[in-house]
Amino acid sequence: MKINLKQLFNIVGESKNISYSISTEELSDIHGVTFTSPVDINGRIFNRAGVVYLEYTVDFTLSVACDRCLKEFETTYSFEFSHIVVSSVNSENDEYIVADGESIELNEIAVTDLLLQLPSKNLCKEDCKGLCMVCGCDLNESQCNCLNSEL
Repeated sequence: MKINLKQLFNIVGESKNISYSISTEELSDIHGVTFTSPVDINGRIFNRAGVVYLEYTVDFTLSVACDRCLKEFETTYSFEFSHIVVSSVNSENDEYIVADGESIELNEIAVTDLLLQLPSKNLCKEDCKGLCMVCGCDLNESQCNCLNSEL
């Protein structure tokens, strides 16, 4: 979603609410992640004392595989983000979002933010026992004798 910021850059106290969803079809070309729900984005962009701020939340559900037992499961996430938006910057600075012309592409910003926020390890449950290293048995469902026989 492209958002025009001309009025926000020029009027102190100006505010614009954000509430929309990025469909799963739009997210389908992101490799390594399977979205099972749209990404709901809610927040606002506002000018406080001449500085433009972007504050928003994202809510979504992913289908992931447990890193220990390989079972597929769904997990829901909710993240909050905030950025300062500038019309131009004099040096290479990753602290600000630089508006292209007088607009920003919020889909691109939100997807980048949420992908960087995702955990590096997914577990179906905190105490997942994983798979037997010898026979591949799911140790959450049954106990094998492989580890006992090697001791």
